[in-house]
Amino acid sequence: MNQLLIQKLLDSGLSEGAAHVTADSLEILLIGCIAWLGRFICLKVIVRAVRKAASRTESTWDDRLVQRRVFSQLSHLVPALIIYVLGPQVLISPSLSLWVMRGAELYALAALLTAANRVLTVGREIYEEEYEIARRFPIRVYVQVLKIVLSVGAIILGISIVTGNSPLLLLSGLGAMMAVILLVSKDSLQGLVAGIQLVSNDMVRPGDWVEIPQHGADGDVVEITLHTVKVQNWDKTISMVPTYALISEGFKNWRGMAESDGRRVKRSIFLDVSSVRFCQPEMIEHFKSIEILRDYVERKEAELAEHNRVHGINEAVEVNGRKMTNVGVFRNYLAAYLSAHPMVNSNMTLIVRQLQPTPQGLPLEVYAFILDKRWAEYEAIQSDIFDHIFAALPQFGLRAFQAPSGEDVAKAVEAVAEA
Repeated sequence: MNQLLIQKLLDSGLSEGAAHVTADSLEILLIGCIAWLGRFICLKVIVRAVRKAASRTESTWDDRLVQRRVFSQLSHLVPALIIYVLGPQVLISPSLSLWVMRGAELYALAALLTAANRVLTVGREIYEEEYEIARRFPIRVYVQVLKIVLSVGAIILGISIVTGNSPLLLLSGLGAMMAVILLVSKDSLQGLVAGIQLVSNDMVRPGDWVEIPQHGADGDVVEITLHTVKVQNWDKTISMVPTYALISEGFKNWRGMAESDGRRVKRSIFLDVSSVRFCQPEMIEHFKSIEILRDYVERKEAELAEHNRVHGINEAVEVNGRKMTNVGVFRNYLAAYLSAHPMVNSNMTLIVRQLQPTPQGLPLEVYAFILDKRWAEYEAIQSDIFDHIFAALPQFGLRAFQAPSGEDVAKAVEAVAEA
């Protein structure tokens, strides 16, 4: 056929060189048309039949393969096969036939690589959406690593096809290129190692609340990839943090709190030290009228009276012996109040303690755990507790410390002037 076409072109007045080039071009165009027709038939018949069959099944994986156009991508193998088979038969030039066959092999390799990547993506999506274990063991990083391995393998095979050398020969020479590869792909390799460490050691999962102050990230992990960890901050902004930064710089993961039986409250109120005093009899009687304090006050009163009697303490002087103080009774009141609170987990650590006095007063710290760990609800419960604490202070003769405001200073000046 090629000789006949060349003869026709020569008869039409073309030179021998031009006739050969034109004949080869027309034959390549013919092969391309046949290849395109083959893929068109494959899409309209085979791929359409596969789509209809997938829509009738109850499983979802085949529908996802259709949505990701995996079967459409595989249809590229048909023209690649047509070109590979027809090229040597139609083209007379051995060199041109060889390059057409190599082009068909590269075409098929690219189609297979793309289809494989899409299949891996479908597998990851099904795993993340349908399996509960995906929250504890995400595989996105591993899928990306596998895609890189496939891409590198495809590149090596592609070079082997173009050069006509064995892939093993190329692999043997790859060692000399490692220094360059390490230099160029430093960030990718760091991300690869860090991503595998994060996932393998279960250090972070999608949905975890993390704090990474060095990168201004404070919110929920949305996605973990080979190079970055995507964090949606509480203000709804998005932070993209390099994966290796979590390993090299550290971060705080609040998952332990989310999986525990409570969310911690650790907050202090500052008491005016001048309001701290020994309890007088009338104060003790008032404390007995407080239900959750009655047993404690009666027991403590009897204990102190017995101690002072046994040791012959002269109670006429207040500092002699042991006496109750209003701040001590208040501490025990808060402990009893928190223990009885329905939203405080009394099975976890519950402490009301004094801290080191400061120029702002005497810190009284509440350390407890709230049962409801949701942010808004937790803050509301915590606020209710401290609302009660501040309102209860006058019942114990205590005052919260507050730095004087400009109005306070003005009133003091006016009082001095009037005096």
